[in-house]
Amino acid sequence: MSLVVPPYPPPRYDGDPEVSARVRRGDDPPDYDSFGLVQYHYLANEQATNGDYGLFRVDLAAKAGGPGPHFHRAMSEAFFVLSGVVTIYDGTDWKTTGQNDFLYVPPGGIHGFRNEMDAPASMLMLFAPGAPREHYFEGLAHLGEMTDEERREWFIANDNFFVD
Repeated sequence: MSLVVPPYPPPRYDGDPEVSARVRRGDDPPDYDSFGLVQYHYLANEQATNGDYGLFRVDLAAKAGGPGPHFHRAMSEAFFVLSGVVTIYDGTDWKTTGQNDFLYVPPGGIHGFRNEMDAPASMLMLFAPGAPREHYFEGLAHLGEMTDEERREWFIANDNFFVD
């Protein structure tokens, strides 16, 4: 083992220590419920992390489905399955994943996910750098009210590019 410490990022805080941490309880209600199919818990959104990242717990009801293959230009995304079975697209194939399975997707990486099972599933989703994904999650409910052009522009504005 090397005792030479790899370089760290430059300091971003040079003040006195402060009390700024916060706890969010696991049994807190979801921040947004999408028709009872998907519940979003905004654990650490872009505002809370000053744009560093966004961390969300996503609870998927049985047979909740999910987004097809897509990519992001501005952010990476990571998935960590907490419970249940989630089918995840890694850019090549749809793979069945379960508790403690992980997928990292760099910017531009094609991915998707869905719950096809008769049981609920839960996972963490991490976006880096942070982006206003809660706006995206909540806006999905209004897609049916948009014209095709409005929907296309909305997806582009939310850094979501679907592929065939």
